[in-house]
Amino acid sequence: MNRVAKIAIAAAFSSLAFAGISRAESLGMNTERGIEQTLRSFQGDFNIQPVYDWHNLDDQTTGPRSVLQRSQSAVHAIQASIDANRSLAHKLNNDGVNIRNVVNAEQAADGSITFYVR
Repeated sequence: MNRVAKIAIAAAFSSLAFAGISRAESLGMNTERGIEQTLRSFQGDFNIQPVYDWHNLDDQTTGPRSVLQRSQSAVHAIQASIDANRSLAHKLNNDGVNIRNVVNAEQAADGSITFYVR
């Protein structure tokens, strides 16, 4: 095998290792702790998605049905994280979102966040 081929193979293996590391970090971005940390300093793009009333499963007339339902304590932690980020809280308020109506948040691969509101 010539020297150029060996370098190319080593580079390919090296890039696969780095890809695995970045993928592993992204797996935790939507965990309870991961999303809370992200929301405390988030400054990027976001969108709002209404969901049905999670306390009344008969009310499934709007919104996605597949969104992850968080525990009440996790919902409160997400709301507290938004409160801690005054800039984000202000932007959500300007978009007509009451933080107390946020029941979930998920970060997309592009870094944006979707807030699910009831």
